[in-house]
Amino acid sequence: MSELRIATCTFQEFTTDMGTPVRTTAGHPRFALRYKLGGHARLVTPAWELVQQARKGLAEDGYQFQYRRQLTAAGIDAIRAELTAIAGANDLDAPVVLLCFDKLGVAGNWCHRTHFRKFWTEMTGEDVPELGATSLAGPPTLFDI
Repeated sequence: MSELRIATCTFQEFTTDMGTPVRTTAGHPRFALRYKLGGHARLVTPAWELVQQARKGLAEDGYQFQYRRQLTAAGIDAIRAELTAIAGANDLDAPVVLLCFDKLGVAGNWCHRTHFRKFWTEMTGEDVPELGATSLAGPPTLFDI
């Protein structure tokens, strides 16, 4: 069986050659997608209360603390199982690409994808690349398949 691979991107920058698109947002996109979502990763989706606090100006470190608490409460095994189920229902050989609205191409921008990638890598040792435009990583990269 193939090993689960995870990447992140925006709804807007995602292309179907990147993998299986997975929603990680509290709300649905209000614009038409050029692709069908493979699923919704509810355990990775920030709690609505956290989204509201961020909109009101919650500092990044406070956001990260609360989001990591949510991820830790869910647990690595449960998150992996949820993502594997989504991948398996679509294409287990393709990475699951966790999507949200926030573009990271501007220096200083961050979102829950940023913090999920750090959390996952720290907890599992597995790299989670960002496939959208980022100020630090240069142009999008794809997994070596």
